[in-house]
Amino acid sequence: MSPKTADASVRIALVETAARLIATEGPSGLTLRRLADEVGTSTMAVYTHFGGMTELRREVRREGFARLGAALTAVELTGDTVADLVLLGWAYYSNGTTNPNLYRAMFMDGPVGDGDAEVGLETFDQLVGGVRRCLDSGRFGPADPVVLANQLWAATHGIVTLELAHLLSGAQALECLQQTAFNLFKAFGDDPRAAGRSFASAQRRLAAS
Repeated sequence: MSPKTADASVRIALVETAARLIATEGPSGLTLRRLADEVGTSTMAVYTHFGGMTELRREVRREGFARLGAALTAVELTGDTVADLVLLGWAYYSNGTTNPNLYRAMFMDGPVGDGDAEVGLETFDQLVGGVRRCLDSGRFGPADPVVLANQLWAATHGIVTLELAHLLSGAQALECLQQTAFNLFKAFGDDPRAAGRSFASAQRRLAAS
């Protein structure tokens, strides 16, 4: 490939390979020469697509959060706000386990600059919005939606991380995810029978998708 040609396939290969190196070896494992060699392109390709290694690291985070945001946005919102929240959690889990290197890199490689901390905040806002709908519909008791969303995020992130570390099998992780969410929803004020119906509805929607 000519370094002057912005080939989209090379760009995504650079992002995904950079994510793998960060995920498996830490940020220090990502070097310009090694990245170019593993992708099979020139070092100039990094500058053609990103302007340099610093911007490439930023793009890894952007790409990871963009995929997460797309997965969350794909969840159809219905009148069953708790079922919708279950599916938001599933979308987070599925995205993390489908894109393990990007997922690890998103949280392993910290912000490159001051403005980078804002990257991905809209994905958390989507979770907060899902919790707020449960509050507004009366399924959860009065609470700060951000506080509840933080608890859900921490629990789901932990389960994904344990599976990626091979400390939980896929089946164990899914069972833990469901039971943890169910227990949290009850703690948030949802009626256990209503929660059970919402989980069943979410499972039917997943099976039909």
